[in-house]
Amino acid sequence: MNKLKALLASSVLVVATAFTAQAQTNARYAGFGPQMGDWELTLGGGGATNKDLDNSAGSVNFSVGHFLSDTLSVSLRQSVGYSNPDVGGSSWDGSTFVALDHHFGTGNLRPFLGVNFGGIYGDNTSDTLAAGIEGGLKLYVKEKTFVFALVNYAWTFNSSRGLSNNFDDGAILWSLGVGFNF
Repeated sequence: MNKLKALLASSVLVVATAFTAQAQTNARYAGFGPQMGDWELTLGGGGATNKDLDNSAGSVNFSVGHFLSDTLSVSLRQSVGYSNPDVGGSSWDGSTFVALDHHFGTGNLRPFLGVNFGGIYGDNTSDTLAAGIEGGLKLYVKEKTFVFALVNYAWTFNSSRGLSNNFDDGAILWSLGVGFNF
């Protein structure tokens, strides 16, 4: 019975310590991150690849967003990419998306999930509308400055073969960069 009481007391102590550490972390990072009404600007580099990961390109990305609440943002994202598919050949591609993201947490590490809608266009792709799901992570290094990673799976609407086939024809878009809230 003493072992059970010791285990129970230890468990309570571990949980209490975790809550105390979380409170100290939240206090340490108070003021970090966006607040309702803040704007956001991101600059990054990234790429795109097909679902088979056998055709890819590099890109320069930027976005402008607005926080509708402390955790919900709407953004306009632009990407311009370049690839060299054949020796002596090259192509330019781009994408433009409007995204809605929900951010989690209150510390300096903020994961987010969202949805987007827009278009993919250029020399190396059929111009088409696309919709996607996305997720990422922001690490605040200062109160209003962060580094981020974003991954988006966008399925295309370039034919009427059905949603499941269009999902199979999707593209993976990714970006790494720096962002600022103001």
